[in-house]
Formats: sequence, structure tokens, C-alpha cells
Amino acid sequence: MLEAFDPNAAASTERRAVPKQARMFKTALRAPRPRLPAGEAETSVPTKIKASVEGLSFWYGAKQALKNLNLPITERRVTALIGPSGCGKSTFLRCFNRMHDLQPATRYEGRITLQPDNVNLIGREVEPIEARMRIGMVFQRPNPFPKSIFDNVAYGLRLRGARKHSLIADEVERALRGAALWDEAKDRLHESALMLSGGQMQRLCIARSLVTKPEILLFDEPTSALDPMATAKIEELIFELRDEVTVLIVTHNMQQAARVSDYTAFMYLGELIEFGEAAKIFTNPSEKATEDYITGRYG
Repeated sequence: MLEAFDPNAAASTERRAVPKQARMFKTALRAPRPRLPAGEAETSVPTKIKASVEGLSFWYGAKQALKNLNLPITERRVTALIGPSGCGKSTFLRCFNRMHDLQPATRYEGRITLQPDNVNLIGREVEPIEARMRIGMVFQRPNPFPKSIFDNVAYGLRLRGARKHSLIADEVERALRGAALWDEAKDRLHESALMLSGGQMQRLCIARSLVTKPEILLFDEPTSALDPMATAKIEELIFELRDEVTVLIVTHNMQQAARVSDYTAFMYLGELIEFGEAAKIFTNPSEKATEDYITGRYG
């Protein structure tokens, strides 16, 4: 239960989380973290950047939705985007795979530089399809194709020209295992994907993204339409995925962001208000606006 707003506390110049709320987030942050690859240490300074966002602004026609965003996206880590509805989180997410290009009268400024080849994903010289081949995305609601489970996962491989059935079958199994769905689906591969439960459908969509080995995987509120048990499975999966792919997730659930993310960005009205390690953002934010949001005073 969130604490009621206290005007005296709000007037305080000290930047700290409300104790009760801070304890809640500390509990979430104590969840066991996945083991890092051998020889790699957890540090407060990013050791490798997968993408750099520099001076990013975006417009829908005359309306500016994003305003001069700057932040690093660390490789093989989970970065969560939080903020109230309409603050630009999903708009920012969809810049990475150029989803906005499907709408008329949209415009980007700035750069999203993808490493290691220093490609500006929103540059005019980059075709949107190239960005989408390198960046996977899982949407808010599961969206399986009206095909079999196998054909759903194999779709991306066939789109890229794969024809050898044994190769496709191996990659489908790898992706389903990566999405923690193999054991539940291995005897049902040729049944319709629409027969799966909601949580299974969402994991199928994750497998469909994983099969093409994306460099970054985008999640746009992936558990908002799922029950608590399915949500827990998706969160556990995101934990595990960070060992092989860079993850960027939009969520309205503060406890979820604290549980799954290594870094957190708080956005408001199209601006980046604060960015840093999740543990600091949720227990000792630097900005008053961040504190007010995570303690439920608005949003």
C-alpha cells in the first residue's frame, strides 16, 4: 500500500525514498541475480555499451514526443523505462526498430548508435528493415500468427531464406528452450499457436524473436495482460535472457522494474529525468520528481 502524500515531507530538501516504499523496493532488489559469464564482474561502471542514445528527439507531425534524450544501453543487461502514461516510453522504445516509419509525418533527430559497427539506427542511410532484422520486439499483448507453434517460430528464419528443415528444426528448438517453452510445447509443435494460454503465447512470441538472434530485444509492457503466475515466468525469463541479449523493457510496474532491471530510466513529458543503476533509482533517487513517481505521489 502506498503512503499518503505528506506536504511536510514533500517540502524536505533531502532526496530520499519514503522508508516504507524503499523497503518494498529493497525486497524486490534482493531477488537472486543470474550468474555473470566467467571472468566478468558486476561493476557500477558499464564495461561495454551496446547502443548510445545521443540528442534523440522525435515528432509525430508537429507534436514533439521525445526531447533530447541521452543515455547508454549496456550490453547484456536489462534497462527498464518507467514513467507515467504518455511520457514517451513506448515512443522511445519503437525508435530502435524504426516502427514509427510505418506512420506518416514522423521525424527523428539525433542518433541511436548501435555497436560494434557504429551504425546510426535512425539515420537515413539505414533501411528500416535492417534495423528490424537486428532488433527484436515483444508487444504488450501476445500476437501469435494463426499458424502452428513450429511455423510461428520458424517464420523469421524462412523470411531470411532458410530452407533446410533440419536446420530450421534445430533453431526452433533452441528458441523455444530459450523462451522456457520447449517442455510445454515439444509434443504440440504442429498444433495451432492460438490454442496456447496467454502466458504461453507471450513466451512463444519471445521465442519467435529469439530465433533470429537479435542484438537487442525490446519488451513493451510484456506482462500487463498476464496473470501473476505467467508474469513471474516472463520475469524469470528476462533475468535469464540478459546473459545472451541486451534487453530494453517498458513497464508501469515499479516492483517489476526493480526486480528485473540492472539500469532504470525515468521519463516524464518526453524528457529523461533520471538514469542510473536500478538499486539507486528505487532506493535513493537523485531527483525529487523520480522520488515522487516511484512512491506513488503521481502517475
